[in-house]
Amino acid sequence: MAKIEIYTKAFCPYCTRAKRLLESKGAAFEEFDITMGGERRAEMLQRANGRTTVPQVFIDGRHIGGSDDLAALDRQGGLDPLLAQ
Repeated sequence: MAKIEIYTKAFCPYCTRAKRLLESKGAAFEEFDITMGGERRAEMLQRANGRTTVPQVFIDGRHIGGSDDLAALDRQGGLDPLLAQ
């Protein structure tokens, strides 16, 4: 299974939606809560080319984007092949 990393904040409905989509696919992921900022937030900003919104999803180091980007990738049939790697 692919290595999935997701940066989230508490009480974020978009984060919940992205995590539910990944869970529905049976995908395990590592979650980084950046609610309080800190090093992980700075790391996310660097990895996501300055995008400040959450969630930010990475699959095998590839930046997927946010919840809408993840859902669009799934609708286009591109998510399952990435998860299977």
